[in-house]
Amino acid sequence: MSLRVAITLLLLTSALAVGGTPPDLRDMTYNQRLGNELPLRAVLRDEHGAGVRLSDLAQGTPLILALGYFHCPNLCGIVRADLFHALGKSGLVGGRDYTLIALTIDPAETDRDAATAKAADIARFPAQGAQLGWHFLSGPPEAVQAIAAAVGFRNRFDPQLKQFVHPAGVVFATPTGIVSSYLLGVGYRPGDVRLAVTRANRGSVAAAALPILLLCYDYDRTTGRYTLAIMKLLRLAAIITVLTVGLTLFLAFRRGRVVT
Repeated sequence: MSLRVAITLLLLTSALAVGGTPPDLRDMTYNQRLGNELPLRAVLRDEHGAGVRLSDLAQGTPLILALGYFHCPNLCGIVRADLFHALGKSGLVGGRDYTLIALTIDPAETDRDAATAKAADIARFPAQGAQLGWHFLSGPPEAVQAIAAAVGFRNRFDPQLKQFVHPAGVVFATPTGIVSSYLLGVGYRPGDVRLAVTRANRGSVAAAALPILLLCYDYDRTTGRYTLAIMKLLRLAAIITVLTVGLTLFLAFRRGRVVT
């Protein structure tokens, strides 16, 4: 099991131990639909307010699809940041090697929100080809939900907290719009992203990823709602890293003593 998966699973276990999982959230993992076809002709809006289709944007390149929303107070920004950081280190060039689609699931967000988010993200992560190869989109609910359904992305709006509950992850599709693979949770590595893009470019479909219930949502045990604290995630990641390094050094030292 990779460190990224271990961090994600341990964080979830910790969160469940503290607050418990509401029964109606247990079905909120990605329903991985490998080999499914995206609705490439669904009409969306780009960050300039122009109508676009996924087929217009792909231009023969693999698609990277990040569903979420731009004003998300929880994990959406971390998912995008992890993905953009990995893309910047991968050697891939946006618009040449892949096309990125950041699609909001919030019908209240507009092309202005998309433009603001794109400008901010490119300023933080100036990856090669980002200006041309990254597209921040909004659209009518029926078009967005058609794309979400095609990749098995489930979401629900909590009217009291005024936020969406949805799984964290990224979807990769072939140039013809066939779902090729998933990276779930957070903490994407450049090599994993490059492999997923290469696989999608070949038209290959991967095996299903390990299911991870990492939700972009808040839950307060005092109110009976799910809580996923970002600082807890970072602290937990640091603890796991220290323990992993310590165990590795201990085993190496022990093997050295045995050899001598």
